[in-house]
Amino acid sequence: MTSSHHHGVALHPASERASLALDTANLLAYLPQQHVAAVDEHPAHPITLSAAYQTCKQITHQHSKSFYFSSQLLPQPKRQAIRALYALCRTSDDTVDCSTGDAASALASWVAQVHAPVPPCDHAVLVAWNDTRQIYGISPALVDELLAGMAMDLIVDRYATFDNLWLYCYRVASVVGLIAMQIIGHATGAAAYAVKLGVALQLTNILRDIGEDARRGRIYLPQEDLARFGLCDADILSEQRDQRFIALMRYEIARAHALYEEAWPGIALLHSDSQLAIGAAAEIYRAILHKIEANDYNVHTQRARVPLLEKLQILSKVWKRIS
Repeated sequence: MTSSHHHGVALHPASERASLALDTANLLAYLPQQHVAAVDEHPAHPITLSAAYQTCKQITHQHSKSFYFSSQLLPQPKRQAIRALYALCRTSDDTVDCSTGDAASALASWVAQVHAPVPPCDHAVLVAWNDTRQIYGISPALVDELLAGMAMDLIVDRYATFDNLWLYCYRVASVVGLIAMQIIGHATGAAAYAVKLGVALQLTNILRDIGEDARRGRIYLPQEDLARFGLCDADILSEQRDQRFIALMRYEIARAHALYEEAWPGIALLHSDSQLAIGAAAEIYRAILHKIEANDYNVHTQRARVPLLEKLQILSKVWKRIS
């Protein structure tokens, strides 16, 4: 059997990859073994904790105006912690997507740094994240699930079914929500709703970024859904936007809307000082789906964005909904 290559790592046959991707420990163990050098107690350019959090704030603002907007609604300590979480996710994702060399080794090195008991004193994101992790007692198992999601991008570039895709969405998005809940506080029963919201958010991401992902050779839309509407990989990679594609998009958008609705009752189970922020984040991101429709489903060359005025209008509606 032959193996293809993606991001500098050999891809196993599809059945083996599916099995490997199921288990977090095996998936992280699959990465090349990396040894982190001892932390220099006197680095040339140590960073202060306040400067580290400021960098996380800048990363959030640069890469997600919507998340930055929503996180402004949190009390300051929770706001800076949530932005440290975002910066950790962003840096982890970029380690795979923006690697110019062997992405598997780059991710393995990053995982080893995240696992290190003491962060490099000159790495802003890790300094801030280590502080957040300690203050809020973040579950290491959840962080490993998140990192496993990044590793999935190295070995899986197609998903046979929505159930298969669900695991990926859970790791890269739902787990972020579960970690966020450890920061903002929640009542019993909130986790199940957070999982659904995460899948809804990631499915929205996937629909918005179809063109960008296709240019990387990735198709996240389930193969069973492509077949349902008479499409194949070649149609997605060649940026087809015919009636079959539009029908597929309507189907996936309806699925995402249903998940947002199913997740909404979980907002009431969050700490009262964080409900507006999380509700706004969910509904602003959900509005991307409407923008995709307004753009006539052109997700190949047109990026769906929600303008500031609309974010403010959504915020007003969320305020009334949770009051």
